Amino acid sequence: MHLFTPGPTPVPEAIRVAMSAPTLHHRTPEFEAIFKEARERLLKLFGMKEAIMIASSGTGAMEASVINICKKKILTVNSGKFGERFGKIAKAYGKELVELKYEWNMPVSVEDIKEALCNNSDIDTIAIQVCESAGGLRHPVEEIAKVVKEFNKDIAIIADGITAVGVEPIDTRYIDILISGSQKALMLPPGLAMLGLSEYAIERIGSGSGYYLNLASEIAKQQKNTTAYTAATTLIIGLNKIFDLIENSGGLDTLYSITEARSKALIKALESIDLKIYPNSPALAMATVIDKDSENIRKLLKSKYRVNIAGGQDHLKGKIFRVNNMGLIKTSDMLWVVDSIESALSELGRLEYSGVAAKTFSEVFKLESK
Repeated sequence: MHLFTPGPTPVPEAIRVAMSAPTLHHRTPEFEAIFKEARERLLKLFGMKEAIMIASSGTGAMEASVINICKKKILTVNSGKFGERFGKIAKAYGKELVELKYEWNMPVSVEDIKEALCNNSDIDTIAIQVCESAGGLRHPVEEIAKVVKEFNKDIAIIADGITAVGVEPIDTRYIDILISGSQKALMLPPGLAMLGLSEYAIERIGSGSGYYLNLASEIAKQQKNTTAYTAATTLIIGLNKIFDLIENSGGLDTLYSITEARSKALIKALESIDLKIYPNSPALAMATVIDKDSENIRKLLKSKYRVNIAGGQDHLKGKIFRVNNMGLIKTSDMLWVVDSIESALSELGRLEYSGVAAKTFSEVFKLESK
């Protein structure tokens, strides 16, 4: 089966092999050396002052960010399930909430952010997705973070980069917490959350909040190459392996360049067979199509062509499908996917198969990769 959901992504064989080695105890010099290597590579990936790892899903990192950084009042951007989740976390901990809500294909307006801040002088934190994966939307996070810091440097910026870290370079100069998860561009099984922290975030966290999700406890321990609680040892071994694979494939800059070229080629290929891209500002992490036959297309792809892609949630259930573009994807696999989508449309009587999707992908990818 070709797994092309935008998380979890396929786990390459080399990573599966690396993680199949005998289990190491997490309180040993051997594992501390492995942890140190992973931590140093994460610092480079995030480009931030500090990097920590937590044995949890990405939601755990979102929760840890809110409870450790937000003191009183948080502004959240809700353009999908995960922006909505930040608001639910805030409410669960009794934080005052201001929510900017948009349709799932619409990026947040910088002017709306400014207006909300002017109307709520006690907002101390903003939480936003870099990529809102519910609709495949890219928010202008870097621009917003810069504007907010110019407005008030003491407002903390939490950026959920779970479906953006490892996909594209993210300017973290004005971001205080950047979140990532193992099961996306880093091509690991779910269960490891990672956070990049700014110097201001470390200062603001202070002694931290909560127990298991207390970031101050983790900072203190992880600076010594260990963890406050049991580490996700196998996943951290796998994390080092994916960094090896990325380096052997040309490094992060090459990965970002190829991912961007592949995204453009994928979108052009889908448009060549008369499919409509859903978000107004598409993220590089996936291609999201809005189509009345979305569920029939997905069923045909899985049953006949062995391609598993994701559908929509809530009001978009049955109306969209999402094709992954994260990680070290073989060009031949993406060609198979776009060709299979064209074949499925042909079977549904939507067009006459001609191979145009694969041809378009190849031509655009070759042009953009130069």
